[in-house]
Amino acid sequence: MKTGPRYKIAKRLGASVFEKAQTQKFAIAQERTAKQKRRGRGPSDYGKQLLEKQKVRVTYGVTERQFSGYVRKAIATTHGANPAELLHRALELRLDNIAYRLGLAPTRRAARQMAAHGHLAVNGRRTTIPSRQVRSGDRVSVREGSKSRALFTDFAERFMERQLPSWLSWNPKTMEGGVQEVPTTSSTEPAGDLTAVISFYSR
Repeated sequence: MKTGPRYKIAKRLGASVFEKAQTQKFAIAQERTAKQKRRGRGPSDYGKQLLEKQKVRVTYGVTERQFSGYVRKAIATTHGANPAELLHRALELRLDNIAYRLGLAPTRRAARQMAAHGHLAVNGRRTTIPSRQVRSGDRVSVREGSKSRALFTDFAERFMERQLPSWLSWNPKTMEGGVQEVPTTSSTEPAGDLTAVISFYSR
């Protein structure tokens, strides 16, 4: 997905959308910009919702078409389910996001390429679909033929430095893990105000 100048986008949507923008220098520049904005007129409700929508979409690196599909499916689900929770779950359970959460890749973009190039397997079967939805109980692993690649060199050491979400499990020696339970907004912090995102598409 093409996103344009990343730092320019991060200034508008927040540092969280791109991992490389999460630096002290960028934070100082953001605070300066925020002070300037506070002196002026704040955005409308529509503007705030649009900003949150863009923030979440860019964070996960999905196209507008993909994102609107996730949202509309969450809204259409009945039985008293919370649409914001359903949207969060769908985005977190993407294969590329799980690879990123596990620390297999430094960014979601890199995780997407990793999945697209067939380095990952779900339940023992190689897959090349980054958007594949992984379900609770599924096993995610590095394909046997990819374990010796430079891409995964020293992964065990890098894995120890990463905080693993409670809903995921991983064995750095066998390079296999899985989804232990469904992710929620309590177990993993949302990328933005998902309620505002739902409201944006419900207009």
